[in-house]
Amino acid sequence: MFIDVRRRLSTVLVRLKFAEHLKEAVTYIEQGHIRVGPDAVTDPAFLVTRNMEDFVTWVNSSNIKRKVLQYNEKLDD
Repeated sequence: MFIDVRRRLSTVLVRLKFAEHLKEAVTYIEQGHIRVGPDAVTDPAFLVTRNMEDFVTWVNSSNIKRKVLQYNEKLDD
């Protein structure tokens, strides 16, 4: 059975511009900064369906999320 590499969470993060490089995306996932729906995911090989792509986001407690919001001037203290 062939599994499409483009459906892996790490690849999806790069495509959605959460990370610039694949290695960076893998690090974010392994450190627990990413969630799909309500669940945090720590497996970079997690398969993301097209329907689930809209629900990929930062974990609420992520410092990276905070930095991104601060950079975009959308941080609400």
